[in-house]
This record gives sequence, C-alpha cells and structure tokens, in this order.
Amino acid sequence: MASLKELKGRINSVKSTQKITKAKQMVAAAKLRKAQTAAEAARPYASRLAAVMGSLASKVTVSESSPKLLAGTGKDQVHLLVVANSDKGLCGAFNSNIVKAALAAARELESQGKTVLFYLVGRKGRAVIRRTYPKAILASFDTTGVREPGFAEAEAVANELLALYEDGKFDVAHLLYSRFQSALAQIPTQQQIIPVPAPKAAEVPASGGAAVDYEPNEEEILAALLPRYLRTQLFGALLENQASEQGASMTAMDNATRNAGELIQKLTIQYNRSRQAAITTELIEIIAGAEAL
Repeated sequence: MASLKELKGRINSVKSTQKITKAKQMVAAAKLRKAQTAAEAARPYASRLAAVMGSLASKVTVSESSPKLLAGTGKDQVHLLVVANSDKGLCGAFNSNIVKAALAAARELESQGKTVLFYLVGRKGRAVIRRTYPKAILASFDTTGVREPGFAEAEAVANELLALYEDGKFDVAHLLYSRFQSALAQIPTQQQIIPVPAPKAAEVPASGGAAVDYEPNEEEILAALLPRYLRTQLFGALLENQASEQGASMTAMDNATRNAGELIQKLTIQYNRSRQAAITTELIEIIAGAEAL
C-alpha cells in the first residue's frame, strides 16, 4: 500500500494536471468559435464555385485539348492520397481517425491493383503511415511554424500538387480530411480533387432556358478556374480540419478534466482511509502500552 506521503504527492500531481487540461479546454473552446465560423463561411463559396464549374464542364466535350485537370492523364493506375493532419496532439482521436481512413482507402485501392502514394500535410500521423508504407511517401508539407494554416498554405500545397501532376507522378489524387459537424462529431471525409470529377446531372444548375455566351470560350475559362477550384478545396479542407481539431481538443480535455476529478476523489478517499488506519494503529499501540504499565 502506498504511503501517505506518496498518496499526497499523487493527489497534488493530478490536481496540477487537471488545471492544465481545464486551461486547454477553455483555450480550445475559444478557438473553436473562430474556426467554426471560418469553416462555415467558406462553404457557400466552395459550393457556388463547384456549381459554376459544373455548369461550364457540362458544356465542354472532354477531349485531348481539354485542360488536363479536367480530362486527366488518360490512365487510372497511380493514386495519390493527400492526407491532411494537424501538428498538435491532445485532440483525442482526431488525427488517428484521418490516418485510419487513409490506410483503409489505400488498402481498397491496392485490392483493385492500383499503385498508392501519399502526400502528407501536417506532422501528426506521419509516423504511422511511414511505418506502414515506408516507400510510398511521395512528398510532405510541413506546417509546424504556422500558427493556423490558411489560404497561403493551401495555395502552396496546390501548386506542389499541380507540379507533381504535370510531371506525371500520379494519375488521380484524393483528399482526406476531417469535416466539422459539431464539437462531438468530426467526420473523416475523402474526395477526389485531381482530375476534377465531372458533375452529376442533378448537380448541374439549370439555366432556366436562357442562352449563355462565354467569352473567352468555356475551355479557356475552365483552364483558369480549375487551379482556383483546387486551391479552394484545399483551403476549405484546412479550415474544416482546424475546426475539427479544436472541437476534438475541447471534448478530449473536458473528458480528461472530469477523469482527473474522479481520480482525485478516489485518491482522497484512499488517503483518508490510510490516514485513519494509521491513527487507529497509533491509538491501539498507545492504549496497549498504557495497559501494560
């Protein structure tokens, strides 16, 4: 059985940890509101841009002269998984859920006979993927020195992906990130970003019978909008990740704070019982000694 001094030390240690987790929870809660607002504000622009892209793409016949981001390479063998993680821990299963989704997607593609490569954004989760696929890491993007990844980082990632695509390093790219739903729910999401997937018929906005003339032509407009669309998708994913990370961190720190409180209560009960047992033993010894005299 632990001594009274050891129990007292453990109680003080857990109390110190509880103060840290409580402070971390309050910081995450403050950051969550800002991150959630930014993520929700970016969604209408992304959806509207996707609608414009769908309207233009529906009027273009995909051919060899079409933009490569729309037409593709003509092959479907090498798939690149762009895995967006964070650089910080203490956020529950946020990073591990994205990594699990990426590994599951990789195994599914391999079962279809495809070659899988990885492009890693963020520091967390790299070790697991490197250990599982040590020779499949095509490139990585470090955001360690960035306070909050934003459009500049999304643009840098998009430019690097476009350069790799032009060099023929991969045929199809999929983006994996965590879509923010609430502080308690973050959904690992996978979407194809290169080549830009053709819109479904139901997703193409109706023109109401009006004739629309584009100048320059649709293909030239698409060639200018496709890179912007890619940057927007990456920027939206980083914003969703940021909100999801803060929500997961707040929830994890709240659970840690409550667990610390329960542990403090159990240790305090154990400390009081041990102290009472020690006092009772001393009294018995004193009484026994007095009777012996």
